[in-house]
Amino acid sequence: MSIFSFVKEAGEKLIDLLTPGNANAGDELKKHINEVGLGNPNITATVDGDKVTVKGEVGSQEEKEKIILAAGNIAGVGSVDDQITVAAGAPVVAAARFVVVKKGDTLSAISLAVYGNANQYQKIFEANKPMLKDVNKIYPGQTLRIPE
Repeated sequence: MSIFSFVKEAGEKLIDLLTPGNANAGDELKKHINEVGLGNPNITATVDGDKVTVKGEVGSQEEKEKIILAAGNIAGVGSVDDQITVAAGAPVVAAARFVVVKKGDTLSAISLAVYGNANQYQKIFEANKPMLKDVNKIYPGQTLRIPE
């Protein structure tokens, strides 16, 4: 359980999600998680200002990380309070690290910086599916999963 910081000014614009007093914010966030292709996980989400809190249980560490990124890569979200647990019996894997995309970055450049090999960009792309749909469509401020 931890709090992850995100670039508040970057991300997908979900107009009503962060509107003060939006009683449906948690449902809208779950709908967004479903729409980016992560299914309908057994989680709840609440929004308080620029902080999103996600709770519940998921089937894998990868699913947990992708839900955190889906919630954090929304314009106006400054942090995600991760209160998600991974189901008992799920394979134990090391948590991936997160990298924030800088202006001018490409997946190849990020791959070169983290793996020492630009040709490993596909590994980063695959680790961020289904949220990434094109290897050429990343943006400054976006947070990406970097698997070991």
